[in-house]
This record gives sequence, structure tokens and C-alpha cells, in this order.
Amino acid sequence: MNLKNIYTCFPGGRYKVLTMSYDDGREEDRRLADIFNHNGIKATFHLNSGLCYEDNDDRRLRPSEWKQVYEGHEVSCHTMLHPALARCPIEQAALQILEDRRVLEEQVGYPVRGMSYPYGSYSNDIVNLLPKLGMEYSRVVGNTDSFEMPENYLLWKSTCHHNHNLLENGNRFLELDRPQLLHMMYVWGHSYEFPRDNNWDLMERFCQLMSGKKDIWYATNIQIVDYMNAAKNLKFTIHADKVYNPSAQSVWIQADNEIVEVPGGQTINLG
Repeated sequence: MNLKNIYTCFPGGRYKVLTMSYDDGREEDRRLADIFNHNGIKATFHLNSGLCYEDNDDRRLRPSEWKQVYEGHEVSCHTMLHPALARCPIEQAALQILEDRRVLEEQVGYPVRGMSYPYGSYSNDIVNLLPKLGMEYSRVVGNTDSFEMPENYLLWKSTCHHNHNLLENGNRFLELDRPQLLHMMYVWGHSYEFPRDNNWDLMERFCQLMSGKKDIWYATNIQIVDYMNAAKNLKFTIHADKVYNPSAQSVWIQADNEIVEVPGGQTINLG
């Protein structure tokens, strides 16, 4: 038997991905999204739709602004009212998520399929509930300082908060030269922290540092989940001389030393 080494790649044959994750939908998201857009960085913004109306004085973006401000990025759930979910009755936790999803979808015009846990609070029951509510991932709090892909997207921990070794981790990520593995840098935070800490320049420097790299895929949270699911669904022959992609989107693989695009719905011969 002539075995091949078959590796999953990110789009274009890349082996690194960068994604950003920001909570609460505050007015400072406008400036943050502008910084991302200027540098070609993709982000996911997790919103509390029940806290964004005129009688609320904490300077959140209004629903009518979401579609424009977050265009090109992803809008994601953060519950209606930002409770600590592990303390809530399970039925109320479900409503917090479903109602938030409903309002967000009405404004942005696409299915909302992910979230982050308010305060990082969750339980096993809540984690098990999420797929039944249409949630395909959820971010926890904390920092790994690593670039590993998550084992469970419903317990997705970031590489770092932007106030935790951001530039150091960014430089380590750029220097990584291990194409036999997939690597992800995931940054989280809240945009209101930048004026509070007087460090907008930190995010501007980071995005300039990371921008335009040929070996990095810039993606939202749900784009990563969708792509990895599509890659998982590739169908190979025993001899690995053919591969069928039942998904709609293309998936890239490395077959021995050759980078191969497998378009959606097609069967491709491998060498």
C-alpha cells in the first residue's frame, strides 16, 4: 500500500488563523471595527440585545446600527440581559439565549449561531443545551497563551485578552514555522476597555503587526467552525487517490507536499 500524508489546511493552503472576539456591543465598537477593517482583520461581536435601548445609559450601539457597524464581521449572542447563566433556571437560560438570537437575527439578516458566556459562567447542563438552541460555539473567559485549535467549540478559550501579552503573543504567532500543525490566535476583550485604559494604540499596533500576512487566514468565529466542519466531512477513498467534498464551500488539503483545493460538491483526484 502506498500511504500518503493528508493534512487539513486553512483556505489557500494556510496553516494559521487569526480571529478576534469582543463583547457587549458598546459604542467603542465603531472605532474598533474601523481598526479591524483598515487592517483586514475579522472579528466576532457578541451582543446583549436587551440592554441596547434608549433608556439604557451605558452607551451601547442601537439595533439600527448593528448591520452597518458590524458589516464584514460576525454578530453573535451574549444573552439578552447578561446574566451569570450557571445561576439561572435552565428554562430562563434558554430564553436568554433564544430571545437574544431572535432580536439579533431580525437586525442583521442571517442566522446567529454562536455566543460567549456572560462572566464566563456556564454549567454542563448549559453546554449540553446550546446545540438545541442553534449554538455551534461559545467562548469562555481566560487565556491559554497557546495557539492550539479547540477540542470543544462550546468551551472555546482564547489565546489572550488584549491586555494579556498581546504583542508578545502576536510576535510568537508570526514566528511560528510548524506547517505540520494548524495554529490559531484568538484575542478577546471589550472595546470600552481601550478608552478606560488609554491604550487604543495597543490594538492599532497589534493589527498593523498582524495585517496582510500570506500565511494567516483572517476569519470570524463562525467561519472557523464552518470551515473545520467542512474539512471534517471530506470523504477519502481507502487509497487516498480521490476525495469528495459534500459541503458547499471549498476545503484545502495537503496531499504529501501538494496543496489541493477541493471545491464544494466535487470529487478530486489526488496524484
